[in-house]
Amino acid sequence: MVPHPVYCTFSSNKSQMSITLTANYKETLNTETVEKIDELLNENYALDDMLEFIDEYNESDFVAYYEEYVRCGEAIGYEAVDSLISEQGDVSYIEDCDERYQGCFDDEADFAEHYHNEMGNYVPDGIVVDWEATWETNLRYDFTSCNDGTSYRSCHIFRNH
Repeated sequence: MVPHPVYCTFSSNKSQMSITLTANYKETLNTETVEKIDELLNENYALDDMLEFIDEYNESDFVAYYEEYVRCGEAIGYEAVDSLISEQGDVSYIEDCDERYQGCFDDEADFAEHYHNEMGNYVPDGIVVDWEATWETNLRYDFTSCNDGTSYRSCHIFRNH
């Protein structure tokens, strides 16, 4: 009998080591998780992606939020969804994040200017607006800014609930 290969993922930013046994996930994961994986496999979700999500987060978040994660990731991009999770520290913040997504900007000041222009606020010629201060004093309380770690338009903005 030849043993199945074991693929391990070690996460250094978590307090515990997470290991997903790709070949033996049915034997190592909780029953509820295995049932969810089997259900999603029947709907053509990729096993490797599901196991990667479990490694990154946990089984409970997988069962509760994976379908929403994929739906939002396909709608606005996984970089934006992952940056929101990273910023908030909790997968639950992704619920309906595609509807709250304002876009990707160079920085918060760029978003502040865009936001006020979209609102139809007219700034007369000769008036200089400090868009960074506008973000800091007003908008940051109503929106969440997330950086995805890239250097090109890496500031994802989400409207808060």
